[in-house]
Amino acid sequence: MFYGTVTDFCTPSNCPTMSAGPNFEPYIWTDQNQKKSTKLPAPTYIDYVMTWVQNLVNDENVFPTKAGREFPKEFSQIVRSIFKQCFRVFAHIYYQHYEQILHLREEKQFNSLFAHFISFAKEFNLLPDKKEIAPLEELITYMENNGRIS
Repeated sequence: MFYGTVTDFCTPSNCPTMSAGPNFEPYIWTDQNQKKSTKLPAPTYIDYVMTWVQNLVNDENVFPTKAGREFPKEFSQIVRSIFKQCFRVFAHIYYQHYEQILHLREEKQFNSLFAHFISFAKEFNLLPDKKEIAPLEELITYMENNGRIS
């Protein structure tokens, strides 16, 4: 939902790559079906992420909703992949669109959402590796040191 508030600013011309700032390599989308990696504009990449996550959540074989059905053996790996992609969306918004978040006066809600996301990820060991969290590592440390992340 937060991404929806900045979509007017996150366009292929404004965000020709999916990135988390100039000091980090742009994110590359990998199509799991075709095993093909592609550089995409940020809005396209984010649309792919959201569609992919929605499809997984709706997939009865991945997230069973009926009694007696078991989660797949690779469930924890799937959830870690979801968190990795969602983290990338947060990183992009923080680096490319935080000014718009401030202008819209959504920073408290956005920061709270991110703090909850990180707290949950830490609790269940879902954080991406150190290299992946590097773009927001200082923010995470700041939130941890100020009691926003437990």
